[in-house]
Amino acid sequence: MDFFGTIMAPFKWLVSVIMVGFHEGLSFIGLPAASGWTWTLSIIGLVLVLRAALIPVFVKQIKAQRGMQLLQPDLKKLQDKYKGKTDQLSRQAMAQEQMSLYKKHGTNPFSACLPMLIQMPFFFALFQVLSGISQAKDQGAGIGAMSHDQVVQFDQSKIFGAPLSASLLHGGGGGDQVVVWILSIVMILAMTASQFITQKQIMAKNMSEEAMASPFMRQQKMMLYILPVVFGVGGINFPIGVLIYWTTTNLWTMGQQFFVIRRMPTPGSPAAKALAERRAAKGLPALPILGGKKAEETPAEAEPEKPKGQRIQPQRKNRKKK
Repeated sequence: MDFFGTIMAPFKWLVSVIMVGFHEGLSFIGLPAASGWTWTLSIIGLVLVLRAALIPVFVKQIKAQRGMQLLQPDLKKLQDKYKGKTDQLSRQAMAQEQMSLYKKHGTNPFSACLPMLIQMPFFFALFQVLSGISQAKDQGAGIGAMSHDQVVQFDQSKIFGAPLSASLLHGGGGGDQVVVWILSIVMILAMTASQFITQKQIMAKNMSEEAMASPFMRQQKMMLYILPVVFGVGGINFPIGVLIYWTTTNLWTMGQQFFVIRRMPTPGSPAAKALAERRAAKGLPALPILGGKKAEETPAEAEPEKPKGQRIQPQRKNRKKK
């Protein structure tokens, strides 16, 4: 086993354990064990388990994204300050001040990519599991937690006549090649479209005007078009089971982002204004601004602090003698 295979082995085992667990549970309640739909639901179950486990990471991602948006005006001032200065000392000073800004706002550019980075090992593990089905079947072996019988069962399972282990580029599995092409293309389009829509709704609804005008936004616009193209081109090599996994996880992300944008939008964004209008129409008070109070707002109940000190005792007056 090569170095990469050694690293991926635990992820392959975990992915296969979750899939087999769902498959056995679905078979127990009456679904056909050899059906492609049973294995498809097992893959969807894998997505649900992984994404549910990543909810705390997603919360951190949301905070990081908001922090990055809130510091954009400060970053622009910093870039203007060092504009045209290319000497080493200026670059170091700019980098140090930039790190100070990240620390002050409790964010960094990599936090926004954390959920995807965590998912990638599981994605590659599922790819290796499904791509190795035919080879494992011929060798009489299992894959991870999947026994040889389950490997054979999966290899023979189909949806709409297309094997789950088949791909657009390599075909496979003894299924109808035309059906494999059509289903693969539909799944690739669904995968890339869901990813594009998810990022587009963030940029269109959940970013303030300052963030939209920042250099960070130009990078986001590039990624908006580059990532779907990368996954779309790579999708021709993905087995149908992997396309089901990635499309399902994109749909989860889309729904998750829709909930966050509608209920907890970034301050100053179009979604925040829409939420304020909905609350005003219902007669509800405006939500507090996340990340602190406005400087001009002072709580009504706040009173000036009285100086602390020793209590002055009243002096006793001498009564006149009768």
